Amino acid sequence: MVGVSCALALQKRGIAVTLIDRREPGCETSYGNAGVLATSSIVPLNNPSLFPKIAGYLGNRHPALNLSWRRALSRPGWLLRFLWEARPSQAAARIAALQALTASTVARHRALMAEAGVPHRLRETGTLKLWRTEAGHAAAQAEHDFLKRHGIESEVLDRQGISAVEPSLNPIFPAGLLIPSVGSVDSPGAVTAAYGRLFAERGGRIEQATITGLARNGAGWRASTAQGAFDADIAVVALGPWSGDLLKPLGIDPKLDVERGYHRHMKPQAGTSLSRPVYDVDGAYYMAPMEQGFRVTSGVDLSFRDAPDEHRQIDGATAAAREAFPLGEAVGETWRGARPTLPDSLPMIGEAPRNPGLWLAFGNQHIGFSTGPITGEMVAAMVCGEAPPIDPAPFRPGRYIA
Repeated sequence: MVGVSCALALQKRGIAVTLIDRREPGCETSYGNAGVLATSSIVPLNNPSLFPKIAGYLGNRHPALNLSWRRALSRPGWLLRFLWEARPSQAAARIAALQALTASTVARHRALMAEAGVPHRLRETGTLKLWRTEAGHAAAQAEHDFLKRHGIESEVLDRQGISAVEPSLNPIFPAGLLIPSVGSVDSPGAVTAAYGRLFAERGGRIEQATITGLARNGAGWRASTAQGAFDADIAVVALGPWSGDLLKPLGIDPKLDVERGYHRHMKPQAGTSLSRPVYDVDGAYYMAPMEQGFRVTSGVDLSFRDAPDEHRQIDGATAAAREAFPLGEAVGETWRGARPTLPDSLPMIGEAPRNPGLWLAFGNQHIGFSTGPITGEMVAAMVCGEAPPIDPAPFRPGRYIA
């Protein structure tokens, strides 16, 4: 999504763009999310509330996290920086940055979906966050108050209120929070692919090839692939969790790491439905109505990016989802992907220090599908010397690249 969005935004400004992807657009990280257009995702992953939860995460008994100690100890500096960035003094600035990045998410996607001929894939029915214990009432109210302070509407629901908006849910949730401004789609992969087709229909060039190297070529840049070399005045690296692999030979370490995640599609039982994605806080999963069935997502798997699958979390999420909703059999295979994350939970958007013409657009962690369009507009505006739609300073590559 980020790469296609950058291509579209540059193309809109009259720049000839070649989009190089080893697969067709929409087949990797942007395929496997909950399809949520997350206008309310303004709290960094590593916020002060993380610290009291750490002890509960370490034994791999919580559904929100699976931690490979071998992986964690391979990059202790990254993990320590991630925890350091969670200190309270950092929270307000990063919340403001994330709100600026997410505020226009639904409007931007609505416009792009109309241009791409897929407006039917957009739902504007909000999302529903759910708690399984009575303590959820206080948690829902606290989140409602927080969102209200930031101008985001929400509604606290009790058990009856939850049943009124989602009657097919089993009545196991005493508390919920409905966030109407959040949008969602019925197939993130199909939406990304539609944006790719729009780019091609407007004259853009899409090359399906694996990039084996990136190097300066005179005043410009050369991308090497098995299908040949591609030369350009500028290069935009938007390879998500693989971005660091391409930059390392250039001597650039963007401090990028990955969080793996899984999803599984389930058939709903006859006569049941969901009108919006729901998030089970205690089960640490999203369940979202999709074209392929109901998509159940897992928590974060902190294993090596290319390690074999570990299905503990997605199996647990599936079992928890069955408690919440009358689900039938699984559809297709369990999917695994990786999300690109930086220590401060903010993406890297801007020109690489000491490398004129090399632009970076990655690290959007869990909200890359949501924030792809504004990321593309920011990159294209800065490339063309325009004022970007929001302040790019919090996302500058120089905060991690010397």
